[in-house]
Amino acid sequence: MFDFWQNLFASVPDKFWWVLLGLSVILAIATLIGQRLALKHPTSEVVSNLNQRINAWWAMVAVLVICFIFGKTATLILYAMLSFFALREFMTLTPTERSDYWALVLCFYVAIPVQYILIGTDWYGMFVICLPVYGFIVLPTIQALSGDTERFFERTAKIQWGMMLTIYCLSYAPALLLLTNVEYDGQGLMLLLYLLIVVQLSDVFQYIVGKLIGKRPIAPTVSPNKTVEGFIGGSIMAIAVGTSLWWITPFSVGYAALFSFLIVICGFFGGLSLSAVKRSLGAKDWGRMIAGHGGVMDRIDSVLFAAPVFFHVVRYTYF
Repeated sequence: MFDFWQNLFASVPDKFWWVLLGLSVILAIATLIGQRLALKHPTSEVVSNLNQRINAWWAMVAVLVICFIFGKTATLILYAMLSFFALREFMTLTPTERSDYWALVLCFYVAIPVQYILIGTDWYGMFVICLPVYGFIVLPTIQALSGDTERFFERTAKIQWGMMLTIYCLSYAPALLLLTNVEYDGQGLMLLLYLLIVVQLSDVFQYIVGKLIGKRPIAPTVSPNKTVEGFIGGSIMAIAVGTSLWWITPFSVGYAALFSFLIVICGFFGGLSLSAVKRSLGAKDWGRMIAGHGGVMDRIDSVLFAAPVFFHVVRYTYF
């Protein structure tokens, strides 16, 4: 048993533990600050929300550690579950009809496992085209066979967009495990870690800078908290962090800066676009699954746009 756990931990790159140490120190400092603020302002909703977010980050880091220790299979299972919960949130806010039942069954119980099995078997060619081609054809056909033509185009578009966002786009994050070469064999999880750190810190930095010095909203009716100052300041900070983490990737410093820039920009596009979807549906959050963060979709909206772009530019540049 001891040898099993020793071999399991030995499979994790040493670089991961250094990054984990840094994240733990940052979260520990944030926790102390949050608790101190809670003592001074026990009735403040802002402070309460801050501490909820910090606690949620501890939980997310713990899940990330489990994925790294148990490897590819655990990571794929985790992301398949995230796709399931995200799709459920998406469909909950975008009401469907009874006649859409079989199309939804196909999305939840066929599309999700098939997509992640294709990644698990390293079948790149099929993983890339399965949902955009075959899913795009099959879904409207199943809905048409139901005989319900009322708002057919609207209903089909909602389900297809939900499938593409929550299953196809999100699956590009664990698909980074497919990227290996001679010098970087078996370290695709480090690319996933890099993507998550840059895209999530970008959200945090843009929010903090926007609260401190933000004055000009980028799209006030879509996302009032997103300001020009917050976007510029937060993006620069996130790109700086991404550039400084070049050593956990196969990138040079210059490419780390370029890829960080792409992640930040695409992440911003994802957050803004899905905020527009929420506003059009009259909702503030996608759900309440993660305390302090809203729903799963609220936490991964930036990843949905950033992951596919990051995967392909890295693959064509380095692998």
